[in-house]
Amino acid sequence: MSSASQRTALYELHKKHGAKFGPFAGWDMPLVYADQGALDSHLHTRKYASIFDVSHMLQTRIVGKDRHRFLEHLVVADLKELPEGGATLSLFTNPSGGIEDDTIITQQRDSLYVVSNAGCADKDLAHLLKHAKIFQSEGADVEVLKIDDHSLIALQGPASQRVLEQLAAVNLSEMPFMTGRFIDIKGVPCHVARSGYTGEDGFELSIPTGEVVSITQALLENPQVKLAGLGARDSLRLEAGLCLYGSDIDSTTTPMEAGLTWTVGKRRRAEGGFIGADIILDQIANKGGSRRRVGLVVEGAPARAHAKVLSAEGEEIGEITSGVPAPSLGKNIAMAYVKKGFSKKDTALKVQVRNRVQNATVVKTPFVPAGYHKV
Repeated sequence: MSSASQRTALYELHKKHGAKFGPFAGWDMPLVYADQGALDSHLHTRKYASIFDVSHMLQTRIVGKDRHRFLEHLVVADLKELPEGGATLSLFTNPSGGIEDDTIITQQRDSLYVVSNAGCADKDLAHLLKHAKIFQSEGADVEVLKIDDHSLIALQGPASQRVLEQLAAVNLSEMPFMTGRFIDIKGVPCHVARSGYTGEDGFELSIPTGEVVSITQALLENPQVKLAGLGARDSLRLEAGLCLYGSDIDSTTTPMEAGLTWTVGKRRRAEGGFIGADIILDQIANKGGSRRRVGLVVEGAPARAHAKVLSAEGEEIGEITSGVPAPSLGKNIAMAYVKKGFSKKDTALKVQVRNRVQNATVVKTPFVPAGYHKV
Protein backbone atom coordinates (compact mmCIF):
# COMPACT_ATOMS: atom_id res chain seq x y z
CA MET A 1 0.00 0.00 0.00
CA SER A 2 1.45 3.33 -1.03
CA SER A 3 2.02 5.82 1.77
CA ALA A 4 1.03 8.53 -0.69
CA SER A 5 -2.42 7.04 -1.29
CA GLN A 6 -5.40 9.13 -0.23
CA ARG A 7 -8.16 7.77 1.97
CA THR A 8 -11.83 8.71 2.08
CA ALA A 9 -13.65 9.70 5.27
CA LEU A 10 -15.15 6.20 5.34
CA TYR A 11 -11.78 4.41 5.43
CA GLU A 12 -12.05 3.32 9.09
CA LEU A 13 -15.63 2.16 8.58
CA HIS A 14 -14.46 0.05 5.63
CA LYS A 15 -11.73 -1.47 7.84
CA LYS A 16 -14.27 -2.22 10.56
CA HIS A 17 -16.28 -4.20 8.01
CA GLY A 18 -13.25 -6.23 6.95
CA ALA A 19 -12.55 -4.50 3.67
CA LYS A 20 -9.72 -5.64 1.45
CA PHE A 21 -8.20 -2.51 -0.11
CA GLY A 22 -6.54 -1.85 -3.42
CA PRO A 23 -5.12 1.22 -5.16
CA PHE A 24 -7.38 3.14 -7.54
CA ALA A 25 -6.58 6.57 -9.03
CA GLY A 26 -4.27 7.40 -6.13
CA TRP A 27 -6.73 6.26 -3.44
CA ASP A 28 -6.91 3.23 -1.16
CA MET A 29 -10.34 1.90 -2.07
CA PRO A 30 -12.30 -1.13 -0.80
CA LEU A 31 -12.44 -4.04 -3.24
CA VAL A 32 -14.47 -6.57 -1.24
CA TYR A 33 -15.63 -7.01 2.37
CA ALA A 34 -15.37 -9.83 4.88
CA ASP A 35 -19.08 -10.73 4.78
CA GLN A 36 -19.29 -11.34 1.01
CA GLY A 37 -17.10 -11.64 -2.05
CA ALA A 38 -17.50 -9.68 -5.27
CA LEU A 39 -19.95 -12.22 -6.76
CA ASP A 40 -22.29 -12.20 -3.74
CA SER A 41 -22.01 -8.41 -3.51
CA HIS A 42 -22.97 -8.09 -7.18
CA LEU A 43 -26.05 -10.28 -6.75
CA HIS A 44 -27.04 -8.54 -3.50
CA THR A 45 -27.01 -5.18 -5.32
CA ARG A 46 -29.25 -6.55 -8.07
CA LYS A 47 -31.75 -7.89 -5.48
CA TYR A 48 -31.57 -5.45 -2.55
CA ALA A 49 -29.24 -2.43 -2.09
CA SER A 50 -25.54 -1.72 -1.64
CA ILE A 51 -23.50 1.32 -0.63
CA PHE A 52 -20.47 2.24 -2.74
CA ASP A 53 -17.98 4.80 -1.44
CA VAL A 54 -17.33 7.10 -4.42
CA SER A 55 -15.84 9.98 -2.44
CA HIS A 56 -12.71 9.79 -4.60
CA MET A 57 -14.65 11.31 -7.50
CA LEU A 58 -14.28 15.02 -8.32
CA GLN A 59 -17.20 17.26 -7.36
CA THR A 60 -17.30 20.84 -8.63
CA ARG A 61 -19.79 23.71 -8.86
CA ILE A 62 -19.76 26.16 -11.76
CA VAL A 63 -21.25 29.54 -10.79
CA GLY A 64 -21.77 32.92 -12.44
CA LYS A 65 -24.26 34.19 -15.02
CA ASP A 66 -22.06 32.92 -17.89
CA ARG A 67 -21.74 29.39 -16.44
CA HIS A 68 -23.79 27.73 -19.21
CA ARG A 69 -21.88 29.37 -22.04
CA PHE A 70 -18.60 28.46 -20.31
CA LEU A 71 -19.33 24.79 -19.69
CA GLU A 72 -20.99 24.31 -23.08
CA HIS A 73 -17.61 25.22 -24.62
CA LEU A 74 -16.09 22.21 -22.83
CA VAL A 75 -18.88 19.58 -23.04
CA VAL A 76 -21.37 18.39 -25.67
CA ALA A 77 -24.59 18.73 -23.61
CA ASP A 78 -27.34 21.29 -24.05
CA LEU A 79 -27.13 22.81 -20.57
CA LYS A 80 -29.22 25.92 -21.22
CA GLU A 81 -32.31 23.77 -21.88
CA LEU A 82 -31.69 21.38 -18.96
CA PRO A 83 -34.51 21.99 -16.45
CA GLU A 84 -33.69 22.86 -12.84
CA GLY A 85 -32.98 19.59 -11.07
CA GLY A 86 -32.33 17.81 -14.36
CA ALA A 87 -29.10 15.85 -14.84
CA THR A 88 -27.34 14.57 -17.93
CA LEU A 89 -24.37 12.42 -18.84
CA SER A 90 -21.97 14.47 -20.93
CA LEU A 91 -18.47 14.38 -22.36
CA PHE A 92 -15.45 16.65 -22.07
CA THR A 93 -13.93 16.68 -25.56
CA ASN A 94 -10.59 17.63 -27.11
CA PRO A 95 -9.62 19.33 -30.41
CA SER A 96 -9.24 15.92 -32.10
CA GLY A 97 -12.83 15.00 -31.26
CA GLY A 98 -11.72 12.58 -28.55
CA ILE A 99 -13.27 12.14 -25.11
CA GLU A 100 -11.26 13.61 -22.23
CA ASP A 101 -13.73 12.33 -19.63
CA ASP A 102 -17.39 11.51 -19.11
CA THR A 103 -19.25 13.45 -16.44
CA ILE A 104 -22.70 13.94 -14.94
CA ILE A 105 -23.93 17.54 -14.82
CA THR A 106 -26.94 18.66 -12.77
CA GLN A 107 -28.75 21.97 -13.22
CA GLN A 108 -29.07 23.61 -9.81
CA ARG A 109 -30.90 26.87 -9.19
CA ASP A 110 -27.76 29.00 -9.13
CA SER A 111 -25.01 26.65 -10.32
CA LEU A 112 -24.04 23.62 -12.38
CA TYR A 113 -23.04 20.63 -10.23
CA VAL A 114 -20.44 18.49 -12.01
CA VAL A 115 -19.25 15.01 -10.95
CA SER A 116 -16.18 13.63 -12.78
CA ASN A 117 -14.12 10.45 -12.63
CA ALA A 118 -11.47 9.99 -9.95
CA GLY A 119 -8.87 8.91 -12.50
CA CYS A 120 -9.33 12.21 -14.36
CA ALA A 121 -9.83 14.47 -11.32
CA ASP A 122 -6.56 16.42 -11.56
CA LYS A 123 -6.78 16.70 -15.34
CA ASP A 124 -10.45 17.76 -15.30
CA LEU A 125 -9.99 20.37 -12.59
CA ALA A 126 -6.96 21.87 -14.37
CA HIS A 127 -8.96 21.90 -17.64
CA LEU A 128 -11.89 23.69 -16.00
CA LEU A 129 -9.68 26.25 -14.23
CA LYS A 130 -7.61 26.95 -17.34
CA HIS A 131 -10.64 27.70 -19.48
CA ALA A 132 -12.36 29.62 -16.69
CA LYS A 133 -9.32 31.91 -16.55
CA ILE A 134 -9.57 32.48 -20.32
CA PHE A 135 -13.29 33.26 -20.08
CA GLN A 136 -12.70 35.57 -17.11
CA SER A 137 -9.99 37.44 -19.05
CA GLU A 138 -12.61 38.12 -21.72
CA GLY A 139 -15.01 39.57 -19.15
CA ALA A 140 -17.16 36.51 -18.49
CA ASP A 141 -18.83 36.02 -15.09
CA VAL A 142 -17.89 32.43 -14.24
CA GLU A 143 -16.08 30.62 -11.43
CA VAL A 144 -15.12 26.98 -10.84
CA LEU A 145 -15.44 25.85 -7.22
CA LYS A 146 -14.03 22.50 -6.11
CA ILE A 147 -16.25 20.86 -3.50
CA ASP A 148 -13.86 19.76 -0.75
CA ASP A 149 -16.23 19.55 2.21
CA HIS A 150 -18.65 16.87 0.94
CA SER A 151 -18.16 13.12 0.54
CA LEU A 152 -20.04 11.03 -2.02
CA ILE A 153 -21.70 7.64 -1.59
CA ALA A 154 -23.89 5.70 -4.02
CA LEU A 155 -26.86 3.72 -2.69
CA GLN A 156 -27.71 1.30 -5.49
CA GLY A 157 -30.29 -1.43 -5.99
CA PRO A 158 -34.06 -1.95 -6.17
CA ALA A 159 -34.51 -1.41 -2.41
CA SER A 160 -32.71 1.96 -2.51
CA GLN A 161 -35.81 4.15 -2.54
CA ARG A 162 -37.46 2.41 0.42
CA VAL A 163 -34.22 2.53 2.40
CA LEU A 164 -33.54 6.21 1.75
CA GLU A 165 -37.14 7.26 2.42
CA GLN A 166 -36.82 5.88 5.96
CA LEU A 167 -34.00 8.34 6.72
CA ALA A 168 -35.16 11.27 4.60
CA ALA A 169 -38.86 11.27 5.55
CA VAL A 170 -39.83 12.22 1.98
CA ASN A 171 -41.68 10.41 -0.81
CA LEU A 172 -39.17 9.74 -3.57
CA SER A 173 -41.54 7.92 -5.94
CA GLU A 174 -42.09 11.11 -7.99
CA MET A 175 -38.35 11.79 -8.34
CA PRO A 176 -37.35 10.63 -11.86
CA PHE A 177 -34.07 8.97 -12.81
CA MET A 178 -31.34 11.50 -13.72
CA THR A 179 -32.63 14.29 -11.51
CA GLY A 180 -31.16 15.84 -8.37
CA ARG A 181 -32.48 17.82 -5.42
CA PHE A 182 -31.49 18.93 -1.94
CA ILE A 183 -32.94 16.69 0.78
CA ASP A 184 -32.37 16.48 4.55
CA ILE A 185 -31.14 13.03 5.53
CA LYS A 186 -31.34 12.51 9.29
CA GLY A 187 -31.62 16.29 9.49
CA VAL A 188 -28.46 16.86 7.42
CA PRO A 189 -28.80 18.87 4.16
CA CYS A 190 -27.50 16.69 1.30
CA HIS A 191 -27.62 16.76 -2.47
CA VAL A 192 -29.38 13.63 -3.69
CA ALA A 193 -29.14 12.57 -7.34
CA ARG A 194 -31.18 9.67 -8.69
CA SER A 195 -28.40 8.12 -10.74
CA GLY A 196 -25.61 5.58 -10.53
CA TYR A 197 -23.24 3.18 -12.25
CA THR A 198 -24.91 -0.21 -11.78
CA GLY A 199 -27.92 -0.22 -14.10
CA GLU A 200 -30.20 -0.37 -11.07
CA ASP A 201 -32.34 2.28 -9.45
CA GLY A 202 -30.30 4.23 -6.94
CA PHE A 203 -29.05 7.50 -5.56
CA GLU A 204 -25.75 9.32 -5.28
CA LEU A 205 -25.59 11.27 -2.02
CA SER A 206 -23.29 14.26 -1.60
CA ILE A 207 -23.01 14.50 2.18
CA PRO A 208 -21.10 16.95 4.43
CA THR A 209 -17.94 14.99 5.22
CA GLY A 210 -18.38 15.36 8.97
CA GLU A 211 -21.71 13.52 8.72
CA VAL A 212 -20.95 10.86 6.10
CA VAL A 213 -19.94 8.13 8.59
CA SER A 214 -23.09 8.50 10.70
CA ILE A 215 -25.39 8.58 7.66
CA THR A 216 -23.67 5.55 6.10
CA GLN A 217 -23.99 3.67 9.39
CA ALA A 218 -27.66 4.59 9.59
CA LEU A 219 -28.25 3.24 6.07
CA LEU A 220 -26.42 0.02 7.02
CA GLU A 221 -28.82 -0.55 9.93
CA ASN A 222 -31.33 -1.70 7.33
CA PRO A 223 -30.75 -5.47 6.88
CA GLN A 224 -31.20 -5.15 3.11
CA VAL A 225 -28.18 -2.82 2.81
CA LYS A 226 -24.54 -3.91 2.59
CA LEU A 227 -21.27 -2.23 1.68
CA ALA A 228 -19.90 -3.04 -1.78
CA GLY A 229 -16.48 -2.46 -3.31
CA LEU A 230 -14.84 -1.91 -6.67
CA GLY A 231 -14.97 -5.62 -7.55
CA ALA A 232 -18.76 -5.67 -7.73
CA ARG A 233 -18.92 -2.16 -9.18
CA ASP A 234 -16.99 -3.21 -12.27
CA SER A 235 -19.13 -6.26 -13.09
CA LEU A 236 -22.35 -4.34 -12.38
CA ARG A 237 -21.45 -1.45 -14.68
CA LEU A 238 -20.34 -3.79 -17.46
CA GLU A 239 -23.61 -5.76 -17.30
CA ALA A 240 -25.31 -2.36 -17.59
CA GLY A 241 -23.27 -1.56 -20.72
CA LEU A 242 -21.65 1.48 -19.09
CA CYS A 243 -18.18 2.66 -20.10
CA LEU A 244 -15.19 2.92 -17.78
CA TYR A 245 -13.01 5.88 -18.68
CA GLY A 246 -9.46 4.80 -19.48
CA SER A 247 -10.66 1.37 -20.59
CA ASP A 248 -13.70 1.69 -22.86
CA ILE A 249 -13.32 5.37 -23.74
CA ASP A 250 -10.28 7.64 -23.75
CA SER A 251 -8.83 10.73 -25.40
CA THR A 252 -8.52 8.90 -28.74
CA THR A 253 -12.15 7.70 -28.80
CA THR A 254 -14.80 9.85 -30.48
CA PRO A 255 -18.48 9.91 -29.42
CA MET A 256 -19.42 8.30 -32.76
CA GLU A 257 -17.02 5.40 -32.26
CA ALA A 258 -18.09 4.95 -28.64
CA GLY A 259 -21.82 4.91 -29.39
CA LEU A 260 -22.31 8.05 -27.30
CA THR A 261 -23.67 10.46 -29.91
CA TRP A 262 -26.93 10.58 -27.92
CA THR A 263 -25.08 12.79 -25.41
CA VAL A 264 -24.69 15.53 -28.05
CA GLY A 265 -27.73 17.78 -27.65
CA LYS A 266 -29.90 18.67 -30.66
CA ARG A 267 -29.11 22.38 -30.36
CA ARG A 268 -25.42 21.57 -29.98
CA ARG A 269 -25.49 19.59 -33.23
CA ALA A 270 -26.89 22.64 -34.99
CA GLU A 271 -24.71 25.28 -33.32
CA GLY A 272 -21.51 23.42 -32.41
CA GLY A 273 -19.31 25.63 -30.25
CA PHE A 274 -17.70 22.89 -28.16
CA ILE A 275 -14.09 21.77 -28.41
CA GLY A 276 -13.66 19.32 -31.30
CA ALA A 277 -17.14 20.09 -32.67
CA ASP A 278 -16.08 20.13 -36.33
CA ILE A 279 -14.74 16.56 -36.18
CA ILE A 280 -17.48 15.18 -33.94
CA LEU A 281 -20.37 16.70 -35.92
CA ASP A 282 -18.84 15.59 -39.22
CA GLN A 283 -18.59 12.02 -37.93
CA ILE A 284 -22.21 12.11 -36.74
CA ALA A 285 -23.43 13.47 -40.10
CA ASN A 286 -21.41 11.00 -42.17
CA LYS A 287 -21.30 8.02 -39.80
CA GLY A 288 -17.54 8.46 -39.69
CA GLY A 289 -14.83 7.01 -37.49
CA SER A 290 -12.99 3.78 -38.19
CA ARG A 291 -14.37 1.61 -35.39
CA ARG A 292 -17.43 0.94 -33.24
CA ARG A 293 -17.91 -0.07 -29.59
CA VAL A 294 -19.85 -3.32 -29.26
CA GLY A 295 -21.04 -5.75 -26.63
CA LEU A 296 -19.95 -9.38 -26.93
CA VAL A 297 -21.00 -12.66 -25.39
CA VAL A 298 -17.90 -14.85 -25.35
CA GLU A 299 -17.86 -18.64 -25.26
CA GLY A 300 -15.20 -20.41 -23.20
CA ALA A 301 -12.91 -18.52 -20.83
CA PRO A 302 -13.54 -14.82 -20.04
CA ALA A 303 -11.94 -12.41 -22.51
CA ARG A 304 -10.12 -9.63 -20.66
CA ALA A 305 -8.90 -6.21 -21.76
CA HIS A 306 -6.50 -6.17 -24.75
CA ALA A 307 -7.56 -9.60 -26.05
CA LYS A 308 -7.67 -9.53 -29.85
CA VAL A 309 -11.00 -9.67 -31.67
CA LEU A 310 -11.03 -11.54 -35.00
CA SER A 311 -13.54 -11.82 -37.83
CA ALA A 312 -15.08 -15.21 -38.55
CA GLU A 313 -12.36 -15.59 -41.21
CA GLY A 314 -9.57 -14.87 -38.71
CA GLU A 315 -8.74 -11.26 -39.64
CA GLU A 316 -7.78 -9.10 -36.65
CA ILE A 317 -10.50 -6.43 -36.46
CA GLY A 318 -10.36 -5.05 -32.92
CA GLU A 319 -9.65 -5.41 -29.23
CA ILE A 320 -11.48 -6.13 -25.99
CA THR A 321 -11.59 -3.14 -23.61
CA SER A 322 -13.42 -4.76 -20.65
CA GLY A 323 -14.51 -8.30 -19.93
CA VAL A 324 -15.98 -10.24 -16.98
CA PRO A 325 -18.03 -13.31 -16.16
CA ALA A 326 -21.52 -11.79 -15.73
CA PRO A 327 -22.95 -13.03 -12.41
CA SER A 328 -26.53 -12.12 -13.38
CA LEU A 329 -26.35 -14.04 -16.66
CA GLY A 330 -24.00 -16.96 -16.12
CA LYS A 331 -22.16 -15.93 -19.30
CA ASN A 332 -18.90 -14.23 -20.13
CA ILE A 333 -19.45 -10.73 -21.50
CA ALA A 334 -17.14 -8.10 -22.90
CA MET A 335 -16.97 -4.67 -24.44
CA ALA A 336 -14.79 -4.20 -27.51
CA TYR A 337 -13.98 -1.94 -30.44
CA VAL A 338 -14.24 -3.48 -33.88
CA LYS A 339 -13.82 -2.18 -37.41
CA LYS A 340 -16.87 -0.62 -39.00
CA GLY A 341 -18.93 -3.29 -40.71
CA PHE A 342 -18.59 -5.82 -37.88
CA SER A 343 -20.82 -4.18 -35.27
CA LYS A 344 -24.25 -5.44 -36.32
CA LYS A 345 -26.19 -7.47 -33.74
CA ASP A 346 -25.67 -11.25 -34.03
CA THR A 347 -22.43 -10.88 -36.02
CA ALA A 348 -20.29 -13.96 -35.36
CA LEU A 349 -16.73 -13.09 -34.32
CA LYS A 350 -13.80 -14.75 -32.57
CA VAL A 351 -11.69 -13.68 -29.60
CA GLN A 352 -8.13 -14.76 -28.87
CA VAL A 353 -7.84 -15.62 -25.19
CA ARG A 354 -4.24 -16.52 -24.42
CA ASN A 355 -3.44 -19.22 -27.00
CA ARG A 356 -7.03 -20.19 -27.75
CA VAL A 357 -9.47 -18.75 -30.27
CA GLN A 358 -13.02 -18.67 -28.91
CA ASN A 359 -16.36 -17.86 -30.51
CA ALA A 360 -18.09 -14.56 -29.69
CA THR A 361 -21.32 -12.91 -30.78
CA VAL A 362 -22.18 -9.21 -31.02
CA VAL A 363 -25.16 -8.36 -28.78
CA LYS A 364 -27.03 -5.20 -27.91
CA THR A 365 -26.23 -3.52 -24.63
CA PRO A 366 -27.12 -3.29 -21.84
CA PHE A 367 -26.49 -6.97 -21.26
CA VAL A 368 -28.92 -6.85 -18.31
CA PRO A 369 -32.11 -4.75 -18.65
CA ALA A 370 -31.87 -1.49 -16.72
CA GLY A 371 -33.87 -1.09 -13.52
CA TYR A 372 -33.96 2.72 -13.60
CA HIS A 373 -36.93 4.34 -11.87
CA LYS A 374 -39.65 5.70 -14.13
CA VAL A 375 -42.29 8.21 -13.09
